Amino acid sequence: MKNFFIFSLVAMIMAVSCRHQKEQEPLQLWYNQPASAWEESLPLGNGLTGAMVFGGISTEQFMLNDNTLWSGGPNPGNRENGPEVLSKVRQAVFEGNYGDADRLWRGMHGPYSARYLSMGDLFLDFPFSTEETEDYRRSLDLRKALTTVSFGIDGVDYKRESFVSHPDQIMAVKLTASEKGKITFDARLTSKLNYEVRLLSPDYLVLEGKAPSYVAHRNTESEQVVYEPDGEGMTFEIHLKLIATGGDLNPQNGTIGVNDADEVMLLLSAATSFNGFDKSPAFEGKDPEPIARGKLSAASEFNYNELFERHLADYRELFDRVELYLGPQLMDHPTDDRLLKVNDGHTDKGLTALYFQYGRYLMISSARKGTPPSNLQGIWNPFVQPPWGSNYTININTQMNYWPAEITNLAECHHSLFDFMEGLAVNGAVTAETNYGIPSGWLASHNTDIWAKTSPTGGEDWDPRGAPRWSCWPMGGAWFSEHLWEHFLHNGDTTFLSEKAWPLMQGSAEFLLNWIVEDENGCLVTNPSTSPENSFNLDGKRMDISMASTMDMSLIRESFSSILQAAKILGISNHFTERVEKAIPRLYPFHIGRLGQVQEWYKDWDDPDDTHRHISHLYSLHPGNQITPQHTPELAKAARQTLIHRGDFSTGWSMAWKLNWWARLKDGNQAYKMLKDGFTYVGEKTEVRGSEGTSANLFTNAHGAVQIDGNFGGTAGIAELLVQSHEGYIHLLPALPDELSSGEVKGLVARGGFVIDMKWDNGLLETLVIHSRLGGNCRIKVNGTLTSSDARLKPAKGENPNPLLAKPDPAPYVNNARNQLVKLNPDPGNMYDFQTEAGHGFKYTLIHKSIH
Repeated sequence: MKNFFIFSLVAMIMAVSCRHQKEQEPLQLWYNQPASAWEESLPLGNGLTGAMVFGGISTEQFMLNDNTLWSGGPNPGNRENGPEVLSKVRQAVFEGNYGDADRLWRGMHGPYSARYLSMGDLFLDFPFSTEETEDYRRSLDLRKALTTVSFGIDGVDYKRESFVSHPDQIMAVKLTASEKGKITFDARLTSKLNYEVRLLSPDYLVLEGKAPSYVAHRNTESEQVVYEPDGEGMTFEIHLKLIATGGDLNPQNGTIGVNDADEVMLLLSAATSFNGFDKSPAFEGKDPEPIARGKLSAASEFNYNELFERHLADYRELFDRVELYLGPQLMDHPTDDRLLKVNDGHTDKGLTALYFQYGRYLMISSARKGTPPSNLQGIWNPFVQPPWGSNYTININTQMNYWPAEITNLAECHHSLFDFMEGLAVNGAVTAETNYGIPSGWLASHNTDIWAKTSPTGGEDWDPRGAPRWSCWPMGGAWFSEHLWEHFLHNGDTTFLSEKAWPLMQGSAEFLLNWIVEDENGCLVTNPSTSPENSFNLDGKRMDISMASTMDMSLIRESFSSILQAAKILGISNHFTERVEKAIPRLYPFHIGRLGQVQEWYKDWDDPDDTHRHISHLYSLHPGNQITPQHTPELAKAARQTLIHRGDFSTGWSMAWKLNWWARLKDGNQAYKMLKDGFTYVGEKTEVRGSEGTSANLFTNAHGAVQIDGNFGGTAGIAELLVQSHEGYIHLLPALPDELSSGEVKGLVARGGFVIDMKWDNGLLETLVIHSRLGGNCRIKVNGTLTSSDARLKPAKGENPNPLLAKPDPAPYVNNARNQLVKLNPDPGNMYDFQTEAGHGFKYTLIHKSIH
């Protein structure tokens, strides 16, 4: 990516102003008491190692995770009789015997995915009584990726700082006191897994552990957690070193400690035997000992301040790219109290900005290039048997984790997903041929794990609760491929497109070309087909499987469109691209149903009282782009009707998706309502024990458990309120809520490589600087009239010549609505074109603040 510079004096002043604002405006989560539960503790991470800091007084706890620590090993789970099963299922669907299709599909079920595991805990035991403390405070500083715990006892002020370093791959903890000789504690390591602790020296402790070969999916299974001492199962190690200034070391009974020290630094490293998605961690794994020891040895060459500065420089290079100011941070109130006040109807615009930046912080902390992607809980998990295995659920949840990557200027973090896809492509090609008799291309089903499992889950033949409504969905590869394309549209890297993205996109599209079949009218459809995790009612019975669900057809249509656009850029024209081009007009079209809704199923079986959390048939509204108010207003109206039918309140991640959908419909007030509904407090400070909303530490909840995708979806949705670029142009303030009528943002990235800095007041744009990373035509839409001394503006006409800002392909549809469609919000604005040069910034002035 090329560096870019600002040549406009006004732009330089604006950037300096943003830096000053950044220094003045704190971004902290803070609390006036220790965490009483994991959902109240504060997360640290470097993409590989995660820690949850509880902030205890007499006992501090750091709950530790490693992004590579999973149960089991490679277990493909493919079914040799799959093509026979598929043939029978298809026949049943074509004959309208959907119940038979549901039953037959269960013959395709393979084993459940592996489980993401808790690694261990670091405990620090102090000779304190909790009743003695004064001025307690614990905090997470998002600008520093640093947790701090401070309190006073008997006139002595104690302080603990912690961070997890990406450049040095360690966790560092610093303990200080306002008087010398006041630090006394013991440090111990434990794990919920099988483990032993060894004392290597008075200042060095090692935990050696082994993960289970199998962790149950259902609590009804006869064996819940299975260990094989000499068999399968990942090994891991945690290394801890204590470096004290003053005092005496005090090792005993498998612990290390110190008495009467002036200052202490603890360094912790970890490693596992994970050696790739296709290798047994027990028999082909790496030795974790030299890896963990090497990290700790290298880090020990630096003092705490040096380690922190290295950590800070690495972290801030990513985090500081974006600033969002919506109002002051109410730092006099603990974060959980701020949530409760918002629930009571108080205004706290600063909390929205804090939540936005928290999502960016979590992305940097849980996904870095070279690590596995973030899972259902990011990288933080306290359980051996976590909800849904804390795995990769790829019918929405994993994808949502990466929605903020491009628009919020964290494109490097996206690569953790791209690298993971290469393993899926290898295994998915085997599943395509074994299960479905398709010899080319690759797929991924609705669940996967670090072993890149691609076969359908469902518990094989033993689990009657295995359900086709989620297991029958081989569309994960198609959705993931769109992430590759979005990365290219934002960055314009043709080397990435040709060497990384194209092989994966082509492989996914090849599978799709062979997966679709003709229906009785000659349309190309998927059969079998589901709308993820939902079912339809037919003759009083719930059915899971039919054909041509809108979700399936949306993914295929957008995938094929992206393939042809990529092929044009790369100069590729061959038999494969011809097949794609010929298939597109034959794809089963969108249908607007009798109720004026986007039809979810092959036929109009939609229930207006259905409030299911998954609304997958609106994929082309977001994150796709083939339903837009600008280009397909009738479909956009139908999408609005669908959202009205489904209602507002739902699981946390579902409300985050609704936030994005309403933003795409240019309804900022309804979108912002979804965000605030998602802020519903879940925790000990309320009498109502809800299960959907936000925990004290701002983690999103779903079904009573943390699902971090809601955080990432919320961050992406806030960005969509301010900048959209999916309709063939950059729309500034497209869905600004009334409550956020004034604000300032710096560093959001639009397609085409355009970086947006802007300030607005009274709901209208005031100042704007656009930085062009790649050059080319920039087409922008604003509610007002712009002038610029830096660029020659002209009214936009015709097709946008910039291929990174191409408008969506037309989406065919059939309108069967029996009543007039609902109305869309007005979408006023003027559209301009101007030529840009890579590395230049362009400043604009608003001369008319409204359009008449």
